[in-house]
Amino acid sequence: MGIERVQCDYVSLDETFEIGKEKYHGQQYCHIYFARLHLMRTLLYSLVPHWKPNFPVCTVLELEEGKECVIVGTLYKHMQLKPRVLDEYSKQKSVVPLVKPHNFMHSDDYLVLEDESGRVKLSGNIIPPEYVTGIVVAVLGKESGAGDFLVQDVLDAGLPPQIEFPLKSGEDKYVVLVSGLSVGSSTSNPLQFQLLIDHITGHLGDEKAQLFASKIVQVVFAGNLVEIPHRILNGQNLASEDFARMSEPIRELDILLSQIAAGLPLDIMPGPSDPANFSLPQQSLHECLFPGSSSYNTFRSCTNPHSFELDNVRFLGTSGQNVDDLDKYSDAKDKLEFMERTLRWRHLAPTAPNTLGCFPFTERDPFFIESCPHVYFVGNQDKFETRIIKGSEGQLVRLICVPKFSETGVAVMAMDCCPSERTNETHFRHFIAVYLIFRMGF
Repeated sequence: MGIERVQCDYVSLDETFEIGKEKYHGQQYCHIYFARLHLMRTLLYSLVPHWKPNFPVCTVLELEEGKECVIVGTLYKHMQLKPRVLDEYSKQKSVVPLVKPHNFMHSDDYLVLEDESGRVKLSGNIIPPEYVTGIVVAVLGKESGAGDFLVQDVLDAGLPPQIEFPLKSGEDKYVVLVSGLSVGSSTSNPLQFQLLIDHITGHLGDEKAQLFASKIVQVVFAGNLVEIPHRILNGQNLASEDFARMSEPIRELDILLSQIAAGLPLDIMPGPSDPANFSLPQQSLHECLFPGSSSYNTFRSCTNPHSFELDNVRFLGTSGQNVDDLDKYSDAKDKLEFMERTLRWRHLAPTAPNTLGCFPFTERDPFFIESCPHVYFVGNQDKFETRIIKGSEGQLVRLICVPKFSETGVAVMAMDCCPSERTNETHFRHFIAVYLIFRMGF
């Protein structure tokens, strides 16, 4: 008797990231900043009475020298080494020293907080390397004689509310996360990818391995699926053979993905190297690019960022641009810390639109995180990393950095369970996720 694949209820939550009928009519980016400030300020105003109940809340214009108060606004980070488009047209030679290409921080960087009434420079107990432009925070302090706001304490929004983690169904279920296939690049190895396909579709190994593969309920490819040869995209007119060469990686990818889609559900997300719009949120790749894979109802072309639920377990992920941009303009011990900050700031891409391209939304900010995910993943990273973080209201989130498959041969497989323990006559439910790394190679 054959082994049947475990089934799982899937719900897509990508609607918030779909541009839909919104059009660009020359609008500026101030609208998305106003929408962000309005959302976050309402939230922070509700938290301030529990944080600093004995201090008044003021606007920047209402500040008085020596008066302690709380102000809420958007941070702007003044960076000496931040690249500027106008510098390219400057007639004078720059006296700014050469910068490492991966980071633009400088010891003289400082923060400014602004709202609709004005802006004020921040000093005191706030560390500029930890913050970036675009975050909305509440700060406690007082205006100094020099005109700065001397910060005593900082409040961010914290992890958003989280839907209750479901009871374990009694059978293990796995989700495979892969990123950075880069089909068509010099680092891509078709045999390596085929080995991964054979493993997750159950065509590799003995009956025990096939039983294990049958518990995989979802595969997610988190961006950078293909890489178009740079020598073709040189700004020159393309010849007919160049068009054929451009489509080769996509055709090869479609053949490989159709093998997965024939057996289990498959989500693909666009990334920076894929034939999709550059700015976030990246819209789903058109199904006409994948005539073989899209013929299966298990194939889904999704947005980046991408959010979905599997049996009421909520996943949220990006193809890596949000975290990579934070790495250029702020400092952290690892990529997981950047991921944690985006959740605590309740914003998936705080540097958009300042240094990260995004669509100029006018009435909403799609990157605002309303509900805390159970699993938060970021693709196209240099190495695999993972840990669990906990919120003030008991939220538990598994953070995952998914490495580039073409360079590491690593795919991530996730299993979830939810045991109960009785401690001091109280039930505590612990979200536990076990991650297995498979290196596909020869």
